[in-house]
Amino acid sequence: MIGDPQNGWGDTGSTGGGNGGSGAGGNGSGDARSRRVLTGISSRAWEHPADRAALAALRRVPIFDQILRTLFGFFGEKPVRLAFQANAIRVSDRQYARIHRLYTDVLRTMDSPEHYPLYVSQTPVVNAGAYGMEKPFIILNSGTVTLLDDDELSFVLGHELGHIMSGHVLYRTMTVILLQLASLGFPIVGLAARAVLMALLEWSRKSELSCDRAGLLAVQDPEVALRTMMKMAGGGTPDAPDLGEFIRQAEEYREGGDVADSVFKVLNLLGMTHPFFVLRVSELRGWIETGDYDRILRGEYSRHGDPDPGVVQDLQAAMDSYAEGAKSLVDEMATAARRMGEQFRGGLGF
Repeated sequence: MIGDPQNGWGDTGSTGGGNGGSGAGGNGSGDARSRRVLTGISSRAWEHPADRAALAALRRVPIFDQILRTLFGFFGEKPVRLAFQANAIRVSDRQYARIHRLYTDVLRTMDSPEHYPLYVSQTPVVNAGAYGMEKPFIILNSGTVTLLDDDELSFVLGHELGHIMSGHVLYRTMTVILLQLASLGFPIVGLAARAVLMALLEWSRKSELSCDRAGLLAVQDPEVALRTMMKMAGGGTPDAPDLGEFIRQAEEYREGGDVADSVFKVLNLLGMTHPFFVLRVSELRGWIETGDYDRILRGEYSRHGDPDPGVVQDLQAAMDSYAEGAKSLVDEMATAARRMGEQFRGGLGF
């Protein structure tokens, strides 16, 4: 899912949107004809260490498997599939042919093992999602089709394909179901299930960081990826927003504020499935700056069938990622506290 379900995750029956979009003929440099086909690429190539760590932690929750089995048994594959697809149009060479062409290019670039079904749902909310249990599929909101140009749509499609190829869809579908049940006060969502839901939400936020990378690999144009997230955050108007200003805004959000701001930044994320777009922009830029993105385009990436690096190495990378994030938070709070102290002393005339 590209955006938080609190901002809409495919409400069927809504008005608005469109069936063709205003962006026919993408204008980015990541044209499908010049993209490198990432033959045999493994999802490990783009997965964020914190994503794998959070998923490992989720699976260690004592009642996790029991809750998952209960939900799966209660709903089953077919009812969930029908609920998501009941009011949507399946994309093909005859239905939404332009989107079908873009999607086919993304599948080819990412060397997808399957051509997973893609649907367009009529809703003005700009969003998309990958769902399913045993048979994954993607739903693209018509508002997204209207807002984004071809390259930007390809980024969204690559992001959602990343969720499928990383094996996220079962857990993401369970997250959406639990959120809906919790909002309705359904009795299956007791204290135990709520604990699982909070763990799912923590993992879900980290999984988005992985799939932003997958979306970038699908379009192979950093400007397109960052521009898409900017438009997902603020929409598109005749007075087009400036990407450079949005990146500066992202850095100001990450670095600025006092102690209270640092606490509120954490609290504001609780209960959400997605990190804020400004944080995702910073994370994706950081990944590019490490050189990992360029190395993948040069063909230096994990492939299907490569030896597993081992659980210990995987967990160590994940712990390093979390440690770095925690250190960053502590540093931010220390800096904010120092600023607050300086302001306080200045106000007293010290």
